[in-house]
Amino acid sequence: MGQAIAASIEQQADLDLAGVWRRGGNLDGIVALADVVIDFSLPEGTEKVAAAVARFGKPLVCGVSGLSDAQVAMLENAARDVPVLHDRNMSLGVAVLERVLREAVVALGPGFEVEIAETHHVHKKDAPSGTALKLGEVVTEARGDAGASEIRYEVERRGEVPGDHEVILRSATEELRLAHSVTTRRVFAEGALRAARWLAHRDAGLYSMSDVLLD
Repeated sequence: MGQAIAASIEQQADLDLAGVWRRGGNLDGIVALADVVIDFSLPEGTEKVAAAVARFGKPLVCGVSGLSDAQVAMLENAARDVPVLHDRNMSLGVAVLERVLREAVVALGPGFEVEIAETHHVHKKDAPSGTALKLGEVVTEARGDAGASEIRYEVERRGEVPGDHEVILRSATEELRLAHSVTTRRVFAEGALRAARWLAHRDAGLYSMSDVLLD
């Protein structure tokens, strides 16, 4: 993702790349120069990034999935002092899908079973994906805590699929399908840059892509 973000920044007249952090590099030096930090590293890298943005008072856009509760807590702690946007999927379409799904679950009521299917490339480590789990959280929140036990996840890993997600709401008499497909990973870079622009002048707090798109 780092290369995709760097390439996208080169095409934006209003953006400049302050630097790219690689393992063993000078993270503090890059954070000090940046107006907004974008993190697509690994969970252990996010721990270091969260600490650095808090030290330097810089906004953070974090698109890392698979974070532990402790690592999420680090982002929440940083958000007390700086604006932090954390989302497991930076695409605009998924933000809209979440909104539509929430409304559908509330409107249809408890008589519909929920299945969430996702397909990703063979290199992806977390399963179900962060996005699939996030969609499950939307269902749970819309239904209340009892909704979590009623969600079934289907996971597939094949080829170089950037990311496909589908939510199926099914009753005895009908079926509603809500789907989103990524055609290129560039969508995540573009979403992250849109989020960075939006976040640059926000107050401290924890935000998501839904805030960016539907604020």
